[in-house]
Amino acid sequence: MRDTVYFLVFDGFAEWQAALALCEIRRPGDWRVQVVGFSMVPVISMGGLAVQCELILERLESDRAALLIVPGGHLWQRGDGEAAIPAIRRVHAAGAPVAGIDSGVLALARAGLLDRSRHTGNWPGQIAAQVPGYAGMDQYDPDVLAVSDGGVITASHLGSIEFAHEVIRTLDLYSPADREHWYRLFKHAQLPPWCVGTSLAA
Repeated sequence: MRDTVYFLVFDGFAEWQAALALCEIRRPGDWRVQVVGFSMVPVISMGGLAVQCELILERLESDRAALLIVPGGHLWQRGDGEAAIPAIRRVHAAGAPVAGIDSGVLALARAGLLDRSRHTGNWPGQIAAQVPGYAGMDQYDPDVLAVSDGGVITASHLGSIEFAHEVIRTLDLYSPADREHWYRLFKHAQLPPWCVGTSLAA
């Protein structure tokens, strides 16, 4: 049963990048969000939040994975975090989507998931410069802030709303119409139709 969304944490992870996505994942109550790390030692986010891991990567249950989220952080830009690559590959091979935002996209590239999937990132050339063996340059789309293809979600560091929108769509949260209302609300501050009357009355 695919009921768990795994969120990878490590010292210096960018906690805000997936915040909207995680809130929407938990809202319906159908999914369990579980924090996974390289060890059980508490980590400190880029913003200074102390986070306790619930399990280590080696114990991640790929058959229960509905999604694995890989946030950004200097770890990936330094070329560290190699222990995450087998887990990323294992989750994707088991049929669950994997999502990376900001430099978390580099981890997906190192796992070989971007070579045949349309994807994006922070800027053209970043992935090729930092991931030897990356063969997906023809699949890179510089014109979007987030995109989903082949069970892989990628997003720019500027695309946290678009990232959340792709996660919501991938997990089939809400109806297609409500997903668009959600996006307009958070991206453009456009209230959905059912809120307009309430707002005017207030």
